[in-house]
Amino acid sequence: MRSRRLRETRSYHRLSLVSGVPANGRVADRFAVRQVILLVVVAVVAASALGSTARASDLIDRNTHGVTLKVNRKGEALITYTAGGKRKHVLAWGAMNALAPTTARPQISFRLDYAGGWGKYHRDYWKTFRSSCTKYDGPALAWKVTACKAPDGSYWALQAWQRGLPNYGVVPNFAQASWELRLSHWRGALPVLQIDTDWAWHQWDHLFGTFTYANQPVFGFRSTSSGVPLDAYGRNIYVDTFDSAYGQGWKRENSFLTHTHTGVFCYSFNPHGSHPAGKGTKYRATVEGPGVTPDVMWQGLPAGAYDKTVDLQKNALITELGDRKCRAN
Repeated sequence: MRSRRLRETRSYHRLSLVSGVPANGRVADRFAVRQVILLVVVAVVAASALGSTARASDLIDRNTHGVTLKVNRKGEALITYTAGGKRKHVLAWGAMNALAPTTARPQISFRLDYAGGWGKYHRDYWKTFRSSCTKYDGPALAWKVTACKAPDGSYWALQAWQRGLPNYGVVPNFAQASWELRLSHWRGALPVLQIDTDWAWHQWDHLFGTFTYANQPVFGFRSTSSGVPLDAYGRNIYVDTFDSAYGQGWKRENSFLTHTHTGVFCYSFNPHGSHPAGKGTKYRATVEGPGVTPDVMWQGLPAGAYDKTVDLQKNALITELGDRKCRAN
C-alpha cells in the first residue's frame, strides 16, 4: 500500500511540474491534472484543425453542395461548402503539379486546415480571406464543380465524382455511392489518359492504353493483392459501362491499377464469376491525377463487330506498348 501511494504521489508531482502548479496538496493535484488534460485537449484540437497531409488530387469531403473556391496571392485556397448539414471552410496550400514516380521521396500533397485557417493562423482566417482568383480559362475538365486562375497563372479546380462504386453494376450502399469532392492545383498540361478498343479472344470488348503525365508513365510501387495502392503514386483506372447487362445508364464495371514502370493497362469485358459480361453501348474511364493534378476522364465506343484485319492492327499497337501483362490475343 505504501509503495502504491508513493507511486501516486510521484505521478501527481510530475503532473504538477508540467502544469506549473506546485504539488502542495490534493487541491493542487486535482488542479494540475485538469490543467494537463486541458493542455492535451487543446493540442489535439489544434492538430485536428490543421489536419494531415493528403494525397492525390486531394479528397476534401463527400456529398457536398454549395461549393465555392477562393484563392489568394499567397498561394492558398479556401474551399467553402455544406456537408452533413454543416457549413465548412477548408484552407489548402503547399502543393502544385506532381512528381514522377520514385521511391526516393513521397508524392507531393496539400496541407489542409479543416478549421478554415485556425490551425495555421490561430484565428478565424476564413472570415477575412480575400480571393484574387480570376475566371478559369484552362483546359476542359471532367467532373468540374468550379475552377479559377490564380494570380501566378496556375490553376485551381474542384471536381466531384463517384469513385467508390462497387464493381459489376452491384447496387451501392450509401458510402459507396458518395460523391467525392477533390481539389487540384497545377500549371501546364493535364495528365493524359489514352485508351483504345479492340477485342479479347475475338469476342469480348477490350480496352488498353496508358496513363502519363509530363510524358512520363504514372504508376505506383506497392499495392494489395486486390489492386489497392499502398503508396501515393499508384493509380486505379475506374471504368464504367453504359446500358449494359447490369441495367440502364452508367454502371461501374471494374477498376484496375496502371502497371508499375510502364503506366500501361488492359481490361476485357468478359464474364467475371457469376457476373455477366458488362458489354455496353459506350464506355468511360476516370482516374485520379498524379500528385495534385486534376482527375481526367476518357469516353468512347466499343470496337463493334469483330474484324480480323482491325484486330491485327490493334494487336500490333498492344505489342508496341512493351508491357508483358498486356499481350495481344
